[in-house]
Amino acid sequence: MTGHQYHRPGGDTGGRSADRAPAGAPAARRAPCRTATPRPSRLRRAASALLIALTGAATLTGCADRDLFLGGAPPAPEEAIRILPGDGARGVRANGRLEVRVPEGRLERVEVNRAGGSGRQPVAGRISRDGTIWRPVTDSLELASRYTVDAVAVDGAGRRTTRHTTFNTFAPPHRLIGFYSPESGATVGTGLIFSLVFNRPVLDRAAVERAVTVSARPVVEVAPHWFGHRRLDFRPRERWRPGTRLTVQLRLREVRTGPGAYGIQHKTLHYQVGRDQVSTVDAARHTLTVRRDGKVVATLPVTAGNAENPTYNGTMVILERHAVTRMDGDTVGFGAEYDIPDVPHAMRLTRSGTFLHGNYWARREVFGGLNTSHGCVGLRDVRGGGPDTPAGWLYRNSIVGDTVEVRNSPDRTVAPDNGLGGWNMPWAAWRAGSALH
Repeated sequence: MTGHQYHRPGGDTGGRSADRAPAGAPAARRAPCRTATPRPSRLRRAASALLIALTGAATLTGCADRDLFLGGAPPAPEEAIRILPGDGARGVRANGRLEVRVPEGRLERVEVNRAGGSGRQPVAGRISRDGTIWRPVTDSLELASRYTVDAVAVDGAGRRTTRHTTFNTFAPPHRLIGFYSPESGATVGTGLIFSLVFNRPVLDRAAVERAVTVSARPVVEVAPHWFGHRRLDFRPRERWRPGTRLTVQLRLREVRTGPGAYGIQHKTLHYQVGRDQVSTVDAARHTLTVRRDGKVVATLPVTAGNAENPTYNGTMVILERHAVTRMDGDTVGFGAEYDIPDVPHAMRLTRSGTFLHGNYWARREVFGGLNTSHGCVGLRDVRGGGPDTPAGWLYRNSIVGDTVEVRNSPDRTVAPDNGLGGWNMPWAAWRAGSALH
């Protein structure tokens, strides 16, 4: 059986008008006309007006008088706190300078936030020891984002000045994004090939290849290979050694990949290679043999693809693991032949729909005796997935990046770009797939 996994994709508080009395409050009384206050004389009115004018002027000019006494009026906020990029700037590049500086006094507080596709995030930064400059911890800005800067400074006279500015970074009209799996920090099998699938065709493949590096400790040669204009894979000559640490650097931000198209990612990913596990499916013998670090740890009965729909031969890699998934024949060209909503212990081997998975609907004698599937490799299981069934055991003991080899099937060898099938390509041919050669 081949399979397809389906991916499922502040409020109004009411409030009361400020000029309306709360419910239940006593109504305001109008003063009776007979108690009106007598009008003051013209002389008294003039004296009162003069007194108010004098005291008001004193109040309004009190700070100015103090500033004059201390040596002059305070500078305007844009002079007291100087911020780059300037307020309202647009199209700021990723390498643009972000800085808050005071020519006199010291910075008391600086808060910078970025609003973009991933929401509002604070920008980490530090104020210098002398208090005159704030700079971010990282020296690059995120594209297609809006930044806000809020700063408070204190001058030598103890006067505080605040300033708020905003700026927007460059938003490429066509943004290139590379999708990858698994996420950074995962422990992976020795067969993992790091694969980037881009959201749009890459016309300048050499520029993108220069911006992506995959390195290993212990050091081995890691070579890139393009499959068309949307996919870039990386692998060593042989499978990774257990314990290898992989580092992937995506430095695609502002890399021009074609007319009006730019990369926006700036990430560093880390992976740890776990133990070496290879599962070998013998389609003629209906068995799956698991070898860990070269030693056989289990031999399990399976059912592979039938004569009309044989399982691919060759080396494949576990791409995804799903405790339960739906398999619909209509999505992979089999029409209404099957639609099973709860296939247990499913591990994807190819993008075209080949899985290792649990099977609860076939008769027990099928496993180890007959090939009956539409191309998948099935292991005995129970509905809902049993932890101690052959399928449950294999699922529990497998990780993304583990290698699965299929032999003695009447079908062709899996294509190198179908899943992580690049191990089926000779090393010289793989290296020739670089845009820089």
